[in-house]
Amino acid sequence: MRVHVTCPKSERERANYSSSASPFNFCPDADQLTATTMTSGVKVTDEVIAVFNEMKVRKAQANEEEKKMRKKAILFCLSQDRKNIVLDDGKEILLGELGTTIQDPYQHFVKMLPPDDCRYALYDATYETKETKKEELVFIFWAPDCASMKSKMIYASSKDAIKRKFEGIKHEWQVNGLEDLKDRHTLAERLGGNSVVSLEGCPI
Repeated sequence: MRVHVTCPKSERERANYSSSASPFNFCPDADQLTATTMTSGVKVTDEVIAVFNEMKVRKAQANEEEKKMRKKAILFCLSQDRKNIVLDDGKEILLGELGTTIQDPYQHFVKMLPPDDCRYALYDATYETKETKKEELVFIFWAPDCASMKSKMIYASSKDAIKRKFEGIKHEWQVNGLEDLKDRHTLAERLGGNSVVSLEGCPI
């Protein structure tokens, strides 16, 4: 009787397989695979959807108090159990803070981002072109290089869940480091290319 034994792949074959199978070009370990599985059914909370709708629709009849409470920018994060996308507690900018406690909303927004972890964000950009003044929402996926691979995987695999809820957003921006953010010229280019002459009142 002949017994056929299937020999395991060589180390090189296994390495090549892992590299081609992973969009991140690394060999996932057990923890990373678990992290990806955990986020397959991630949900977006009602609070997150409500904030988006409030930022998207500008009420023409809003009174002064309502205008002050309108959000200029806000961060979202995954909950502790990695099952929901929630508001990042306290990480927001209100229109009522502009000119009082916050002078430059863009720079303040940059400082809100955690240096070693991922986040999603909405930023309501005010800018001027050579023809007109505009306000448009920007969806930002913050994935800094120094964040852990586990965090990058979880947030990357969950991004579509929140994007599906943010219907109608024209601008999406993935940022991997402060170098890409600190110069407002980069955001201005994404909003309108060379036609943008100022962003948040500062010349480009």
